[in-house]
Amino acid sequence: MRLLCVGILSISAAWAQNASMELTELKALRENGNLVLNAQTSLELGPVLEDALVKGLALHFVAEAEILRDRWYWTDAQVSVSHRYYRLAFQPLTRRWRLNVSSEPIAGTGLAGSISQNFDTLVEALSVIRRQSAWRLVDLQSLSPDARQRIRYNFKLDVSQLPRPFQIAAGGQSDWNLQVSKTLRLSQDLVR
Repeated sequence: MRLLCVGILSISAAWAQNASMELTELKALRENGNLVLNAQTSLELGPVLEDALVKGLALHFVAEAEILRDRWYWTDAQVSVSHRYYRLAFQPLTRRWRLNVSSEPIAGTGLAGSISQNFDTLVEALSVIRRQSAWRLVDLQSLSPDARQRIRYNFKLDVSQLPRPFQIAAGGQSDWNLQVSKTLRLSQDLVR
């Protein structure tokens, strides 16, 4: 009887875990005359999001990196903005996970401009979403070596891509509000 109670409590504790996301690494580097970004998140989908995936709902994630130049006389100038779009879906016939990655928004069935990968497990698919490595942001020539510049990084679950009934229901649930943001100041040595 004790083992049954312990088993039920451990299952309910695992089910009660919420979705969460934290930024564990954000680094800007020079690579072949370009400014590239490496980012790592600790994205964990809770049971609500995993259940939605298994039932056929695709989840969309968006990573955005905006480079801003400080100006004292006006709002900061936007040097460049880059996006990465992710679409994660479960394929019930093959029991595999499909991940589409694109630099353009992935809407509905318009997957033509995206790169697709299939995974056997959700953990494998999430490991790709969690890490953005060598993400080319801008040519170093377009950055001013004397100005103060920064990268504003944002990564989120894009609920605007969900069907309307889910958008309404997602508004009040913390599992659907996954977002992480950070600003990284660019050193002048990196830009020169």
